[in-house]
Amino acid sequence: MAKISINISTGSLQQREMIVGIDLGTTNSLVAFIHPDTKKPVVLKEVDGNALVPSILHFSHNGDVHVGDEAKSFLITDPGNTIFSVKRLMGKSYNDIREHSGFFSYKIIDDNTDSLVKVQAGSTFYSPIELSSFILKELKKRAEHILKTPVTKAVITVPAYFNDAQRQATRDAGKLAGLDVLRIVNEPTAASLAYGLGLNSDEEKLIAVYDLGGGTFDISILRIAGGVFDVLSTNGDTYLGGDDFDRAIANYWMQKNNWDENRTDKKFMQQIRLYAEEAKKHLSFNESYTGELNGSVLIIDKTEFENLIRPFINKTIDCCINAVTDAGVAISEIDEIVMVGGSTRMPLVKNSVGEFFKKQVNVSVNPDEVVALGAAVQADILAGNNKDFLLLDITPLSLGIETMGGLMDVLIPRNSKVPSKAARQYTTQKDGQPGMRISVYQGERDLVKDNRKLAEFNLTGIPGMPAGLPKVEVSFLVNADGILVVKAKELRSGVEQTIEVKPQ
Repeated sequence: MAKISINISTGSLQQREMIVGIDLGTTNSLVAFIHPDTKKPVVLKEVDGNALVPSILHFSHNGDVHVGDEAKSFLITDPGNTIFSVKRLMGKSYNDIREHSGFFSYKIIDDNTDSLVKVQAGSTFYSPIELSSFILKELKKRAEHILKTPVTKAVITVPAYFNDAQRQATRDAGKLAGLDVLRIVNEPTAASLAYGLGLNSDEEKLIAVYDLGGGTFDISILRIAGGVFDVLSTNGDTYLGGDDFDRAIANYWMQKNNWDENRTDKKFMQQIRLYAEEAKKHLSFNESYTGELNGSVLIIDKTEFENLIRPFINKTIDCCINAVTDAGVAISEIDEIVMVGGSTRMPLVKNSVGEFFKKQVNVSVNPDEVVALGAAVQADILAGNNKDFLLLDITPLSLGIETMGGLMDVLIPRNSKVPSKAARQYTTQKDGQPGMRISVYQGERDLVKDNRKLAEFNLTGIPGMPAGLPKVEVSFLVNADGILVVKAKELRSGVEQTIEVKPQ
């Protein structure tokens, strides 16, 4: 006789462990799970049929935090305390976003350092990790409300181009929200899972996933064979997306109306940004848009709009060229082009991508939902309910250490499979040298100064020996989430030091 546990308070069945898939997006976030009856992924929707939770937060003067649609209404009335596009700040220092700080209508603390940014709301300072955790908490609460069961485990997706600091920041945000984050999955991998569900195990396909969201763009080339999802290459731009199209329209109107582009009036800047967003969506299905702001008419037609955004689309095509080259495949070999992200609804995007890959793009799954649906599939795999698939992912950027002369010595090249491990031996430069500094970098350039520093630590206690005699083995381990663990060990004496690369 089968035993089924029942939740006494609600009477709902709790037959299997509930692990949800979460798409934590720049513009919108959502939760999906595998339906126990159909065994198909579905996104969780409120009674009104809405699945998307706007990734927006509002901090009221009495300390309340509003998330999602509730917060959206404060974008114009209280712009200084309404936070949007947090994902663009994840794992970033002020120096990383200095050029774009004018885009944010809220206060980002400029402390001129390389430490992680802080955002001010009222008299309180928040890190992007804390802000993201509020969004995740809201998603958790929603899921529990709809499913009538506690939700404590999740798979969260990130852009394939996210570096170690950004991945770790996402994981930490999950932990803060009370979630056990079982896996951080690359968004294109999740999207291909959502599409790949119907694949026969003897089917083999080469797929390109083109993901253009609100704040980030990435392109990934995957091979799917026998239920194995193998990411061959990934490329992209963590600062390119629908937000940039909105800004282009807003700037166009500012010039047309002779408005000062450096206006400090936050309410006005927020209004024009929201009108621009409305125009962008309208022009996907109409030939022109007309609005009105402060008595001035805002007009733009489809041709003008497409001319404004074409440089951004061309940038994404350059990334596609790089990804195809890195994957070592011909464009003609690619069977399927999967479109992800709300920005792919624009006709110019669909046409440009179709022209580049020389075939029709696949838009059969809702581009807003596809990543969350794939995350739910991955959650189901981790729960042990789906044994047909295996995921092989890759590290998007090379990882290495600094050697003599400021050179980058790559231990794990970009596009290596993860989990991945590599080790190399080094020695001392001076007689009796008692320690060695290990500096870890990420990037493709020959000199470390052109790459991104991830961490640094000292291996001390090396016994006094002539130069060249100590043998220090440095090993890198990138785990399944793409998080890096670096270990240095002096082999003769056994002295060792380990560091897990997390955001500073």
